[in-house]
Amino acid sequence: MFKLALILHVLGAAIWVGGHLVLLFGYVPKAVKNKDCSIIEGFESKYEPIGVPALIIQIITGIYMAFFYFDYKFMSFSNGLERAVNIKIILLLCIFALAIHARFFIIPKLNKNNLIPMIYHIVGVNIISVLMLIIGVLFRFGGI
Repeated sequence: MFKLALILHVLGAAIWVGGHLVLLFGYVPKAVKNKDCSIIEGFESKYEPIGVPALIIQIITGIYMAFFYFDYKFMSFSNGLERAVNIKIILLLCIFALAIHARFFIIPKLNKNNLIPMIYHIVGVNIISVLMLIIGVLFRFGGI
């Protein structure tokens, strides 16, 4: 069961991180150049039905692997694996905070004149997602 959880977790990460990198490097430059927020909104409307389930799969499989394989103790930083899990949880909470802030404060007022705050959120989610991916790879080497 662990191998299946790991495969699903990695596939979810590929979709989540890959989609956000495509957004950042493929769509954001066009949106900035044309001052057109509909470019980002168009991508988001197509990506969210795939990206959000990928994130949910990562959360479920991550919890499964942490508790049933690594004998994880919540918010204990006593070894490399626990540090890695805890840092990933903290980073996930940061992604949630950015998503909530964007959903309630940025997206409702999104237009060509205030596109930059949305781009800051996109950059933030990309940085956090890549950090989570790197930390995930470090599990293979005993964590952090």
